[in-house]
Amino acid sequence: MSTSKPIINAPLQSLCILRLSALGDITHTLPVFHTLRHAWPETRITWVIGKTEYELVKGLKGVEFIVFDKKSGLNAYINIYKKLKNRHFDVLLHMQMSLRASLISLLIKAKTKIGFDRQRAKDGQWLFTNKKIRFNKNQHVIDSFFGFTEALGIKEKIYKWNIPVSEEDKLSSKKLLANISKYIIISPCSSKDYRNWNAQGYATIADYIKKKYNYDIVLTGGNSKTENEYALKIMQSCTHPPINLTGKTKIKELLSIIEEAAFMISPDSGPAHMATAMNTPVIGLYASTNPERARPYLSSDWTVNRYPEAIQKKHHKKVEEVAWGSRVRDEWAMNLITIEDVKKKVDSLLEKL
Repeated sequence: MSTSKPIINAPLQSLCILRLSALGDITHTLPVFHTLRHAWPETRITWVIGKTEYELVKGLKGVEFIVFDKKSGLNAYINIYKKLKNRHFDVLLHMQMSLRASLISLLIKAKTKIGFDRQRAKDGQWLFTNKKIRFNKNQHVIDSFFGFTEALGIKEKIYKWNIPVSEEDKLSSKKLLANISKYIIISPCSSKDYRNWNAQGYATIADYIKKKYNYDIVLTGGNSKTENEYALKIMQSCTHPPINLTGKTKIKELLSIIEEAAFMISPDSGPAHMATAMNTPVIGLYASTNPERARPYLSSDWTVNRYPEAIQKKHHKKVEEVAWGSRVRDEWAMNLITIEDVKKKVDSLLEKL
């Protein structure tokens, strides 16, 4: 059942966080972890996490990680079972609404399993928990995650990320940057194609920044076909070609590169939220998804928001008239964002730096 009263009122001996993916949502979970660690310093915290996502938070103190490798298929579940079969936790925080995560939750022994409220518990997650967080409408993802600490009777919220990056990764990232020190990152791609702005737009903005402000531009991204093709199109369309690091960075190297950047330009993506974790401003490009739910948490002033226009064009309704978190998955949506929209945010942000 969902309740406004805390489910737990005292520190626990042991607690398990179940949040496998994705990179953006793992960064959203970190303030929850740090809040738990601050409020209950003696509690043993275990975090079941995806293999790729573990590389992001590897080295974090005060937590035991159990890694789930989804590419291993059935063996991944067997490995989790073997690691946890003799373990029992006071509480499980089931923080991921996916069938994969819910199946893993069956392998985690805990008397109290806390999940999302019935209104938000997609993919049948509510069937796998016996306690629910309190329903709050129209929240940013980070604020919705804090519903789990509130359910534990913890009122304070610690907005910090503190992702460790080694000196080795910092040194290797500097080599990748070829000794430039004054740069802006363009991370052009999301994991969902419908969230991506057009390559020509990014190229125009890259040239604008280089010519007007003399900042170098660094392109970042993963090694997928889409990301490499996007980077190539941007490079070919630029008068002043950026430094292209697409597919060339490990996660920790990318974190170091993000940390030293003046700011990032990105659609709704994992790297945009990683930038928040590294205290780097983000000009977020939003039309397909609602920035009030999913923008870079500390960069509301720099968000380009054409989501209301996209909703109006798609559904002939206002934002407040559609379900929270509604997406516009049409290719035209992100093209509602204009070059001038982005230039204005660039100018405003650089005036403050």
